[in-house]
Amino acid sequence: MTTWTAFTTLSDAASAAALGEALERLAPEGVAVAEIEDGSGLHEVAGYFAAPPDAAALALLAAAFGARPFAVSELPETDWVAHVRRELAPVEAGRFFLYGSHDADRVPPGRVGLLIEAAMAFGTGHHGTTRACLLALDRLAEAGFAARTVADIGCGTAVLALAAARVWPEARILASDIDPVAVEVAQANARANGLAGRVECLAAEGFDHPVLAAAGRFDLVFANILMGPLIGLAPAMADSVAPGGHAILSGILQDQVPAIVDSYLPLGFTVSAREDLGDWSALTFCRTAA
Repeated sequence: MTTWTAFTTLSDAASAAALGEALERLAPEGVAVAEIEDGSGLHEVAGYFAAPPDAAALALLAAAFGARPFAVSELPETDWVAHVRRELAPVEAGRFFLYGSHDADRVPPGRVGLLIEAAMAFGTGHHGTTRACLLALDRLAEAGFAARTVADIGCGTAVLALAAARVWPEARILASDIDPVAVEVAQANARANGLAGRVECLAAEGFDHPVLAAAGRFDLVFANILMGPLIGLAPAMADSVAPGGHAILSGILQDQVPAIVDSYLPLGFTVSAREDLGDWSALTFCRTAA
């Protein structure tokens, strides 16, 4: 089925949310409101339509909320899963090789292969932040670091938890996400990689789960989320990472790195490594204080 999109941008979240609510009356297929993750501070509002939208109504809405004029695009009928499977190349990051089932015969000898289907939500490892975290993990393992307990907070597809489980077969690996659907995806990926009994997947906000609390302090914590939640998570991270342990944090634009560092250094962390890929960074912190 052919569909249409109409999207615009605004400079503040409150106006974007209000415009999105108003747009719902015109867009029967759905509305999305999100901050653009490029450091611009802009928010995008998009509506989805089964028929060409009313241009005059969209112009009135944009003017009423101080938004830029809506840009309308026609989307032809496409089998997006098949398209992604054709176009999405495997991801290589240090020892890791992430692939879809259509590329199962392409895993190079001696590499750690992780099957992540393109049809799955919440990321396939192609985003710079995920690859940067994998490179940081590879760097730690190459240096001889061995984790006994690992937590992947805001795990999404659980790529990072799965990678840690491959590197340290005896470690206890916990993966949590605030979204129950993400947890289901993580569980499916664990099963697909033969790691269902090795990676425990939980629905939790941050470290707020009895299983995470009972696990004690972790030797390694991943948190590939966004700057705001990472800063809010800093005190809990300090309580949850064992002395001598590490936290690999990403979802951070390069110009946001100083704010993250300023939030973590006073809590007993030092920066031990940094990976920059495109506009994004991953920081590896070492927990030095008890």
